[in-house]
Amino acid sequence: MQKRNRKGFTLLEIIIVAIIIAVLASLALPRFLTTVQNTYQSEAWQNISTVRGAILRCNTINNNYTLCDQFQNFDVSNPANDAGAHFTYGILATQNTFAITATRNSLAGGSTANSVKLLQNDGTSVIQRSGTTIWSGV
Repeated sequence: MQKRNRKGFTLLEIIIVAIIIAVLASLALPRFLTTVQNTYQSEAWQNISTVRGAILRCNTINNNYTLCDQFQNFDVSNPANDAGAHFTYGILATQNTFAITATRNSLAGGSTANSVKLLQNDGTSVIQRSGTTIWSGV
């Protein structure tokens, strides 16, 4: 009887390894996507915080939020103009209140329902995510 010198893997072994890799990937992908979405949310919060500070400085100078409802009226550029921006930003201001809204760009692969908003009314702030209040305070 001759001895066969086999090198390599059988087709069955390769299929089993491929199935194991597919199962592991299917378990890891949702967590990865959640982490990416949380990173984008953090980006929006950071930008909203920066814009809020600029609006408060603008109000200190003008004593009126209505003059602070456009990005060109204060010292911060619109974060939506940055390359690769994942949100568009809007400001709505009245005499004593303002709201900053960050809406997810559908072109960036996200749902536009994932918006975040900061409302400021006479020193009290309210933070909402997709219309639900998640924080309120001074």
